[in-house]
Amino acid sequence: MQIELIDTFLDLCATKSFNQTAERLQVTQSTVSGRIKTLEGLVGARLFARSRSGTALTTQGLRFEPHARALRHNWVIALNATRDVGLAGVTTRVGLQHDLLGIRINRLIDEFRRVLPETAFFFEADYSSQMCADLVSGAQDIAVLYTPQMQPDLYFEQLGEVSYVMVSTETDVLENVDKSSYILANYAPAFSQTHAAFLPQLTEASLSIGQNAGMVDLLMSVSGTAYVLENSANKLTAAGTCIGVKDAPIITQPVFAGLHMRHRHRGYYRQLLSVLKLQYGQ
Repeated sequence: MQIELIDTFLDLCATKSFNQTAERLQVTQSTVSGRIKTLEGLVGARLFARSRSGTALTTQGLRFEPHARALRHNWVIALNATRDVGLAGVTTRVGLQHDLLGIRINRLIDEFRRVLPETAFFFEADYSSQMCADLVSGAQDIAVLYTPQMQPDLYFEQLGEVSYVMVSTETDVLENVDKSSYILANYAPAFSQTHAAFLPQLTEASLSIGQNAGMVDLLMSVSGTAYVLENSANKLTAAGTCIGVKDAPIITQPVFAGLHMRHRHRGYYRQLLSVLKLQYGQ
């Protein structure tokens, strides 16, 4: 089985860009085009249509997509069945919630390599709903996420939590926060619920964003007040860009690991979980 054909097809379904898929898979654009052409020849149908507006699945491509995901998932199951102790020489796909990329990612990579030196890792930042769908289809092997999507085929463990704190370019007192320049964070449903409970007076805002990195950029460019990850807050205050709003509540966000239910007791995946608990449990 030429599983790279399926991987390329599924990635192109997500990016809808031959160039972006080439970058993500670390191959040339001509390689991506060649793989898709080969797959279309095997299937006997055109799977993608290119136009000035971008790349889109054809009707045949839409019909083929769920079967491609099933093929990818079954391939992973077959590999795991033959390598129960580890997946030497196989790439493990790790999904990460966008905001977690900036939290000691180098340490996480070092620990994965130390514990599983013969495994290659492919990291991809995404949102919780897409990562859960990818776990079910087999497009990802394990994911670190904020919002588990409960499904019969998925298993979740809480790893720990991260903290978001309020910073401002204008004031260090909550009472003086200007509602007109407040930027509402929308990092996850749990975060939004806690924010609404703690700060109902700040739930209406003309500007909102759902990524910590984007929030940091906004604070540096347009100024205002907002919640950011604690490590980002420390950098902003150390640089003198922002000041901490000292009496604002800290909002904690639980972090979970997700994987397919059939893998939850496998030794290889328990090793992955032990590394993730070390990373996010502190």
